[in-house]
Amino acid sequence: MWEKDIDINEVREIRTRTNVYFGVGAIKKISDIAKVLKDKGIDKVIVMSGRNAYKATGAWDYVEKALKDNGIGYVNYAEVTPNPNTHHVNDATKLAKDFGAKAVIAIGGGSPTDAGKSVAILLEYPNYTAEDLYEFKFAPEKAVPIVSINLTHGTGTETNRFAVVTNLEKNFKPAIAYDCIYPMFAIDDPQLMTKLSPKQTRYVSIDAVNHVVEAATSKVASPYSISLAKQVIELVAKYLPKAIANPDDLEARYFLCYAAMMGGVSFDNGLLHYTHALEHPLSAVKPELSHGLGLAILLPAVIKTIYKDCPNVLSDILAPIAPNLTGNPDEAEKAAKLVQDWLISVDVPQKLEDEGFTQADVEKLTDLVYTTPSLGGLIDIAPSGNNRDVVRSIYQDSLTKL
Repeated sequence: MWEKDIDINEVREIRTRTNVYFGVGAIKKISDIAKVLKDKGIDKVIVMSGRNAYKATGAWDYVEKALKDNGIGYVNYAEVTPNPNTHHVNDATKLAKDFGAKAVIAIGGGSPTDAGKSVAILLEYPNYTAEDLYEFKFAPEKAVPIVSINLTHGTGTETNRFAVVTNLEKNFKPAIAYDCIYPMFAIDDPQLMTKLSPKQTRYVSIDAVNHVVEAATSKVASPYSISLAKQVIELVAKYLPKAIANPDDLEARYFLCYAAMMGGVSFDNGLLHYTHALEHPLSAVKPELSHGLGLAILLPAVIKTIYKDCPNVLSDILAPIAPNLTGNPDEAEKAAKLVQDWLISVDVPQKLEDEGFTQADVEKLTDLVYTTPSLGGLIDIAPSGNNRDVVRSIYQDSLTKL
């Protein structure tokens, strides 16, 4: 109900560790951001993007004008794909070094921002590669300034210290987390998100739900991460069907964007565990698999696994999508089935077998959870323990519907 008193056309400044300009029309704030960069002596930047969305959304028109108006030169690396890989980061870093870039502007969803964060580190550590960074061969303490212009309502990477990049040769998809890669500024403008495809609209919002389910139930969860989780799931449950029905519904995009931003803050505090640790091997092996779809496939089995360990938290935060849970630990299968039914209701019924995985893949995927750098740390804080049998059973239960 409180949402009705919010004017979505008023751009608000939301301060996390990142200074976020939020609201319809927030993209216009890029002119102020460019002035700040120039005042700091930054006269050259690299712009990280995919091939189309940064222009198709209209974001680039504002960014290019702001850079030109402030005498900031730029070079554009426009080859970032979903599930970015170390080759993207290395190629972009070389382009940025050769140009003399002193900051990174990322335009897109989580992929350009995560790749951009990685480039920002490597510009300060020119003797290392992306492979070194994601195999933890050094621990960066500095990065050039980062500006994230967000085009999706899912990852929350515009407000946190995480980045994910795939090493294709090793089927590794690790995550890094360093204070130096909090973006200096972020722009969350819902009008830039209306061109998301119907599938991506679903997948990115499901990503936000997964962020908070994990952040609210990890061994380091706090009242803060839990209370944020409750609000995020409530907003996604209410506004995702509206965005699906009408992609141009700016109110729906606004509150989905807000939910995603809060989701990023929630897991910046409560961290992540099973769902993300197990999804990363999926999209590392099959880079064409959307991250959000991989998470959706795993979520019911994860709920089934962890419900007995966090029944009160889960029954509370899941209420908008899994109603009438009482917090009884014996409700695990019911909770999982209700979440699966919600996913089906938003037209995301897929399971692992639908995406080409089979029983024969379970052991390889389980191995990757324990051999991919960083994923072991997520499993260590999972509520049901760091146990290979638990991981294997989640994959097993995700092959087909519960």
